[in-house]
Amino acid sequence: MASRCAVNQETDRQLLAPHRQKALAVGLVSCTSLIAFETTSLLTALPTIAEDLGGDYLYGATLAAYMLADIIGLVISGEQADRRGPRTPFIGCITIFLVGLLVASVAPSMPIVLLGRVLQGAGAGGLAPITFVIIKRVWPEDRRSRIFAWISAGWVLPSLIAPGLAGYITRAFGWRWVFIGIAPIALATAVLSITAMGSLLANKEAQDVALSQKSRIPQAILLTTGVALFIAGVQTRFVILALAFIGGGIILAVPNFNKLMPRDIWRAKRGLSAILACRMLATAAFLSIDSFVPLAADRIHGASATVQGFVIIGAALSWSVGSALSTRRAHIPVARSATTGFALILIGIFAVAPVLSPSWPLLATFFSWCIGGLGMGILFVPTSVAATAYADDGNEGQIGGQIHLADSLGFALMGGIGGATVAISDRTNWPLSHALGTNFLIAAVLATLGILASRGVAQRA
Repeated sequence: MASRCAVNQETDRQLLAPHRQKALAVGLVSCTSLIAFETTSLLTALPTIAEDLGGDYLYGATLAAYMLADIIGLVISGEQADRRGPRTPFIGCITIFLVGLLVASVAPSMPIVLLGRVLQGAGAGGLAPITFVIIKRVWPEDRRSRIFAWISAGWVLPSLIAPGLAGYITRAFGWRWVFIGIAPIALATAVLSITAMGSLLANKEAQDVALSQKSRIPQAILLTTGVALFIAGVQTRFVILALAFIGGGIILAVPNFNKLMPRDIWRAKRGLSAILACRMLATAAFLSIDSFVPLAADRIHGASATVQGFVIIGAALSWSVGSALSTRRAHIPVARSATTGFALILIGIFAVAPVLSPSWPLLATFFSWCIGGLGMGILFVPTSVAATAYADDGNEGQIGGQIHLADSLGFALMGGIGGATVAISDRTNWPLSHALGTNFLIAAVLATLGILASRGVAQRA
């Protein structure tokens, strides 16, 4: 069976001519770059959007909603990619993403911006497992680390220019152009990817395996609903209602999370479970800082939108450096790379914390948060490559969905919890610096847990 699967996968790779492989690689990296641009540019534009539309109370919800929709999108697209090949779900995802850009660009209120972000999240999230499937089926194992490194690097340039450019666009033309401006580029990228992809990758044996498996979409919807209720609960000012939402959210989320992920993920046992636990902890810890530093620059330091973007650019650059280092040193055990990555994230959190003081120079924040970005780069590529080894014919989309689910859930929970502290600060006398400091402390705890979990990370033989 194993040898037959290997032959089938090798045949798939032969069906895709070298020039189409290159075009497809460019398309996948470009799609990643567009999503990165929109994600990082929003971090700069969101303080202005919230102020313009009177939506500080939905600041964190806007971040969390994107990632919650991301969860549903990745499960649906991963399942469809296994059953039908990636072409059709790819077209659907990019279309939904484009519609989300248009909705947000014309939003008259913060709830409509949130709706646009939901659509963007569903589309962007769906592209992640499709990319995983394509890499697993098209490129041989010895080239996957390079492709993943390119995908990771696809975040770099947008992350370097998007915050500052979004700040300039927001100031010169208005925040709506942060959304509408990239729609034509997204359309052109989609055409390139779809053309290069063709109609292949419909591995009959893999399809049979996938079709024999029960759909996981209901579990994804229930998990998302549960997490949304939990986030709503932590942001609700009425105690009884808050407890009801939090309790109901946990009751819905936990059992469905267990159905979508390996059951031993809670113990971070050796192998895939540890990889997924590490990715969830790393994303939550890193983005707890990256998402709220621009808000600190705006409200505590009175910085312009351009400067708000500048302070997080360093982390994007150092992430790329970390990815390059991990690719060149592929012989290092994955567990060691993950441990090193978490240690650097933890150091970066403590180094960036002084941004909560108005006397702290923002230039120092730029350099200090480079440490956290370096840590993410060092652990991101090795864990992605290690996860592919656990994907067999017919479940590539499922495994790709699981690792992206871990990323998305970590971001969604911290976006919601972090947003709750901001919302509480907005409606009480609790200083914003204390609210953000709470977020930073939680991030430090998560990074510490990641160091412990990374001991179980291992490459499948």
